[in-house]
Amino acid sequence: MMQHAARKRSMNILMFSVTGLFTLLTVGVLIFILGYLVWNGARSLNWSFFTKLPVPVGETGGGMANAIVGSGKVLLLATIAGVPLGFLGGVYLNEYGSSTMAFIIRYATDLLNGVPSIVMGIVVYGLIVRRMGHFSAFAGGIALGIMMIPIAVRSTEEFLHAVPASLREAALALGASKWKAIITVVIPAAFRGILTGMMLDLARVAGETAPLLFTALNNQFWSKGYNNPIATLPVMVYTYAIAPYDDWHRQAWAAGFVLLALVLMINIIARTIVSRGTRLPGA
Repeated sequence: MMQHAARKRSMNILMFSVTGLFTLLTVGVLIFILGYLVWNGARSLNWSFFTKLPVPVGETGGGMANAIVGSGKVLLLATIAGVPLGFLGGVYLNEYGSSTMAFIIRYATDLLNGVPSIVMGIVVYGLIVRRMGHFSAFAGGIALGIMMIPIAVRSTEEFLHAVPASLREAALALGASKWKAIITVVIPAAFRGILTGMMLDLARVAGETAPLLFTALNNQFWSKGYNNPIATLPVMVYTYAIAPYDDWHRQAWAAGFVLLALVLMINIIARTIVSRGTRLPGA
């Protein structure tokens, strides 16, 4: 008996040591990657990076002001295109999800979430870019919006599922119809969690490059509206990183650092929101 207890204690110590080792390795790799990016990116930033356009090939200086604005426009369009569909899909799956159609939607959503981003870009290229006859910010926003849908669906479903059934029953007992109970009680109770999921969804697509290469392409100048090719930070990072110019490499590091800061900021805001809970307003 004592030998068995000693053996079990030794196994627990071994498992704890192995788990700790893997944790240290994982955290160490993450710190190294982030530190390397911050070291190279932060020291490459200057005011011109945020205020000036790219300069012609062979010249030094300039910035990525157009790409910063372009990324904002594409992400805004992606949010408008993807979040409402994902939200409504999540509500349907959670509140009316016992039918065969709900099973098909849930399965298709999981498959869509696993589709490589470059494939998504090729599909949107064939459906929109070729028909329009040119690249555009609109096509880029649609590509990223489609990528946002499955994550928005699943996150909305999960947070709605976490709402206690007693809240639904109380609303129905007071005479509210099911759709009214969903709108006035269930969704407000899960609002913070749903908002968090949408923000993390936005952070997930913010750094995508492959779909934009097939849809928005690039632009060295300001792009008006959504019907023209547009510069975005991920594509500029790719373009500048593979170029043979040291100054472009410097700006690629700076753009990567800005993208990292954007994703980090979104994650911090999302975690702050969800840490406050998902209670009903005023509860």
